[in-house]
Amino acid sequence: MIRKLSILDRSRTREGHPAPQALRDTVELAREADRLGYHRFWVSEHHSVPGVAGSAPAVLAAAVAGATRRIRVGTGGVMLPNHQPLVVAEQFGVLESLFPGRIDMGLGRSVGFTGGIRRALGRDTGDADRFEEQLAELLGWLDGSQEAHPEVHARPAEGLRIPPYVLATGEGAGIAARAGLPLVVGDLRARGRITEIIQKYRAEFRPSAWGAEPYVVASGTVAVAATAEEARRILVPEAWSLAHSRTRGSFPPLRPAEEVEALEMTPKERELYEGALAGHIHGTEEQVAAELGRVAQATGADELLVTTSTYDRVALLDSFGRLARLAGL
Repeated sequence: MIRKLSILDRSRTREGHPAPQALRDTVELAREADRLGYHRFWVSEHHSVPGVAGSAPAVLAAAVAGATRRIRVGTGGVMLPNHQPLVVAEQFGVLESLFPGRIDMGLGRSVGFTGGIRRALGRDTGDADRFEEQLAELLGWLDGSQEAHPEVHARPAEGLRIPPYVLATGEGAGIAARAGLPLVVGDLRARGRITEIIQKYRAEFRPSAWGAEPYVVASGTVAVAATAEEARRILVPEAWSLAHSRTRGSFPPLRPAEEVEALEMTPKERELYEGALAGHIHGTEEQVAAELGRVAQATGADELLVTTSTYDRVALLDSFGRLARLAGL
């Protein structure tokens, strides 16, 4: 089993609990993760998504770091094509200066998922194709090697050691390998696909000042409970929200599992809902430990980044507690 466990929280909103509560829930979850012994706690970047409150990851990471003591804090990730690399370097320089030795810089290559969002951000789909160039510029701001803007310095970031990570699918994995950076890849439902991506990343990895060897973080949903059925019900709210978005074009707040299970669904909704439930790692401690053992054997991942969201916060905290115990944290 993968013994190094971390959490990525997307600050999902819940029915009857507005976005400000979702952000406070993220900070509270980080406190619990710190207490349980998780290695990292990361937050995400989403723009104009109704069910997600986390739009400013550097700001939220500061709140998380301020509320915790030991756990590493970072982003999963800052979507670099949405930003100027200098500004990202400055933001993380501030974070690292305030919380030295605890900050991670997870970086992704996505842009806004609709044309309206991209226009509001001043970006277009072609900006994602410049990710490798932007990544090199960002790293240059950190180590002082960038030459595109003479006499400009990213203060207070320049000279600080802020570990970068690349969130990737196929294309991004090659970028991570060429840059000699750690790779974050998911999700665990597509076990064969991510195994191929990881193998390619390891084969193409070039040692760098940031890392002498490949480092792989596998991400995915994991739910642990006293029974397999209780663990499955943790997955229900997110599965329904995804099915709803696929059929009605809107990604809604999470609803209680008992409400979702009582819904009348069209055949298409039912198909999408069941598909969204399938393949996630869930069950009792024994069942989850066995499945994570198979993940470790297939992927050789160095770390597991858990991305579970649900309506019932008590069940979610219990799940993370059970997972921590079975991993021996």
